Amino acid sequence: MTGIALLGGSGMLLVVLGLITARRPDHEIPDKDGYFDRWSVLHGGYDPRSGSRWLRGWLTMVYVIARPLARRGVQPDVLTISSIWLAGAVFVPAAAGGRWAMFAGWVLVASGLFDTLDGCVAVLEDRTTRWGYVLDSAVDRINDAIYLAAVVSVGAPIELAIVCGFLFFFLEYVRARAGNAGGDEVGKVTLGERPNRVIFLSASIHFGGVFLGSRELVATTGMALITVLTLIAVGQLLVAVRRQLLAPPAQEPAVVVPET
Repeated sequence: MTGIALLGGSGMLLVVLGLITARRPDHEIPDKDGYFDRWSVLHGGYDPRSGSRWLRGWLTMVYVIARPLARRGVQPDVLTISSIWLAGAVFVPAAAGGRWAMFAGWVLVASGLFDTLDGCVAVLEDRTTRWGYVLDSAVDRINDAIYLAAVVSVGAPIELAIVCGFLFFFLEYVRARAGNAGGDEVGKVTLGERPNRVIFLSASIHFGGVFLGSRELVATTGMALITVLTLIAVGQLLVAVRRQLLAPPAQEPAVVVPET
């Protein structure tokens, strides 16, 4: 009961913080295509409309949820903090055991969603900053570690979590370094993207509450699956980045000067 009380109290403080810091933007919130255009600029020119259907669908869902928040003027940093709070909140129902694990899985989904909403709201409100970019990336890695710890708390082996976490970090490290080397910020949409991580890790907890007698097996299976997918994703990204960075630079068309 103490954990639930602390969880509820801290949640109310976040709501109050969101209301106090909110200020309506002084410009019109862009439509979905406008959001995709801005997202593309911030991710090295990668256009989600012509790429992965999965990414396009995920960004569309996030846009639909984020648009009313942006109109209200919710601060992106409040959503970033909320994602960490929700990640930590997973441990409360997970520790309660029994059917509470089903609810814990959905709390993890909410954390993953908030982790994406902050960037979308920042884009829609035209509040993107270099500090926000660094903060969002750092929070992503913190949340990855918390999600893995939550699955370990319901029965997955810690050794598997360490391997899985290393692959998460290595995937994003390669992507970041490729961007610094002149590639785009995405490189390639792989099987190990954050939406897939959230889905598999939340399912690892949720279905432990459905199949109570096999909770450890469910947690281990779910984490093992996302580990394998992330290993494949690392290979996908390395191949795409190598091809991108070793490609010869595009030549500009020659300018023909008319004779006089």
